[in-house]
Amino acid sequence: MYSGRLVFSQVMDHLPYKPFTRIVEKYSGNYRVRKLTCRSQFYCMAFGQLTYRNSLRDIVTSLRAHRSKLYHMGIRGGVSRNNLSNANMQRDWRIYAEFAQVLINIARKLYADEQFCNEIKEPVYALDSTTISLSLSLFPWAEFRESRGAIKLHTLIELPSSIPTFIDITEAKPHDVNVLDRLFIEPGAYYIMDKGYMDFARLYRITTSGAFFVTKVKRNIKLKRRYSHQRDSSAGILSDQTVVAEQEYSFVNYPAPLRRVRFRDPMDGRVFAFLTNNFDLPAITIADLYKARWQIELFFKWIKQHLRIKSFWGHTMNAVKTQIWIAVSVYVLVAIIRKRLDLEHLTLYSILQVLSVSTLSDDVLPQLFKDSELQLADYNITNQLSLFDL
Repeated sequence: MYSGRLVFSQVMDHLPYKPFTRIVEKYSGNYRVRKLTCRSQFYCMAFGQLTYRNSLRDIVTSLRAHRSKLYHMGIRGGVSRNNLSNANMQRDWRIYAEFAQVLINIARKLYADEQFCNEIKEPVYALDSTTISLSLSLFPWAEFRESRGAIKLHTLIELPSSIPTFIDITEAKPHDVNVLDRLFIEPGAYYIMDKGYMDFARLYRITTSGAFFVTKVKRNIKLKRRYSHQRDSSAGILSDQTVVAEQEYSFVNYPAPLRRVRFRDPMDGRVFAFLTNNFDLPAITIADLYKARWQIELFFKWIKQHLRIKSFWGHTMNAVKTQIWIAVSVYVLVAIIRKRLDLEHLTLYSILQVLSVSTLSDDVLPQLFKDSELQLADYNITNQLSLFDL
């Protein structure tokens, strides 16, 4: 018999409802909706993410098994596979994209005290994309290659918190560098990118916007040395130079000087060449900035391992984007709860594991994470990806 507030309901309490209602009204999300509202749709999909459900049928079966608790979970109206499937296909995915951005803004404020290093007070971002494979027979709109379908998830995360600040879901065919045209450049911020984003015209836009970038140098890019700076060879710095683009069309696209730093990794002896428009930071800090870009690779591996974004619960583009944005919302929501409940001694993985088996219990949310054995077990996890245990 129900005796207290469900853990699921306590988790959903951390959502800002007024912005959600405003966004739903903006896109007429509940227009002529009689049963499953946008909020109930979000709750059902969030339940599927938190409890690692594999399909819409799995979600509906699990919820119907606890029919008496649906009202206390905040889910109104009939929960059926048909209703949930139609909602994912027909409700504008931008509702959940904009709501995810609201949660991201909340999370960024909570993690604002986390800085990359003492030398850098401005925001530091890492940009990259990951490809999600799809079956062409089920997703014909996602054509990538002859026998393969796919979409790309372009993501900008803030370091060191690993909070995504920009996400763009596109077809897999267009080159990654095109996403720089849709990115708002924040003056004073640092953007860390792989060499796939090295395009002089777009990099110059970052410079003229008052921001900084760090990327790897492509092998076919010709740069002309103008001046060599003093280097700290003990830190692995092989050279620190001021350079300009040597080829005419490259110089036209980027007419300003650049800084090239060559660094030897003391761990494996590999040599890297970095390009940046920042001339003030120590060369070793430039190398450390690029090394931190690995966190976005961990982010992609983490969400693919612990959230449901590899197998989709609908076959239309709208359904796919809806599922991805709600998965992102759940990720950010758990990050918000982690900060609000002062659970920084735990990783997101451990928090999600506890929530997955406690969602329909009536325990008090903070007490779920006070068990000393849980804390000890968390520190003994060595084979799990950790984003928040840096």
